[in-house]
Amino acid sequence: MNGRVVAERYELSALLGQGGMGQVWIAYDRRLDRRVGVKLLRPDRVSGTPDAEEMRRRFVRECRVTAQVDHPGLVTVHDAGSDGDDLFLVMQYVEGADLADHLAEHEPYPWPWAVSVAAQLCAVLASVHAVPIIHRDLKPRNVMVKPDGTLTVLDLGIAAALDTDTTRLTSTGSPIGSPAYMAPEQAMGGSVGPYTDLYALGVLLHELLSGEVPFAGSTALGVLHRHLYEPPVPVRRLRPDVPEQLEALVLRLLGKDPQERPTDAQEVYQALVPLLPTAAQGRAGTGTGAPMDPTRPFLHPHAPWPARAAAPPAPRPVVAPPAEPR
Repeated sequence: MNGRVVAERYELSALLGQGGMGQVWIAYDRRLDRRVGVKLLRPDRVSGTPDAEEMRRRFVRECRVTAQVDHPGLVTVHDAGSDGDDLFLVMQYVEGADLADHLAEHEPYPWPWAVSVAAQLCAVLASVHAVPIIHRDLKPRNVMVKPDGTLTVLDLGIAAALDTDTTRLTSTGSPIGSPAYMAPEQAMGGSVGPYTDLYALGVLLHELLSGEVPFAGSTALGVLHRHLYEPPVPVRRLRPDVPEQLEALVLRLLGKDPQERPTDAQEVYQALVPLLPTAAQGRAGTGTGAPMDPTRPFLHPHAPWPARAAAPPAPRPVVAPPAEPR
């Protein structure tokens, strides 16, 4: 695959990662003489639909919509289309490390860092939900930490483009999205909305604070069952230094019923504001100011603040889980 040229333009050079939905490559854009990221997706492996052409049209249409969202915390989409059997998405190359690797390198993660990460993600979610677009697959692997400490969210809209069936299962029997971060209504194949991304944010924040996701298991169905029926362990039981108000926010985000969660990303951001570092704290050494420290944007004027004018929140369904199997 190394050296393959996609769409007669993008020369693949190094594999960054791969999963059930495809591969991510560093590539060279021959036309504009720049480095880019290329994501290759195999619709026959993820969609379970025999209509490959309809899948391609849906994918390109979804990418066009997401490309219209302009926010410093979102990766820029350059191009999208199909090449042979593959769908491809071309995006800006983002220097840094993904949040999962960043967490592994800095465990235990300082709780002010977790607050700063969550606040930056709220800034992005407030912007995309106003379109309205739902990410559907927010997780540490889809978040990049850049050298200046700012975050960039990847894969906006891809899960929506590939989710063509009501069971949310691929042809291999795996759910569309990531089970560890999947809200109960998404796991059940119900309607999704901004509240779905807020649940994923709660899972991510719990993981940053405790070092582990709230619900894990040996199978995807087992994990989804825990999302539906088990309460999360409060993070202060695992890490007593976490502020009580932060623990309370995580538990609200992880509400089984969307009605139990915060109204929108702006509300979550406002709850995080009292916990954010200040410039004075940074000078005193509370915020390190070191490269890839996610508190740094809040000590400098280029922080990606959320838009103040938010769209009215979408109505949230009341989720009534099916009776637990005996």
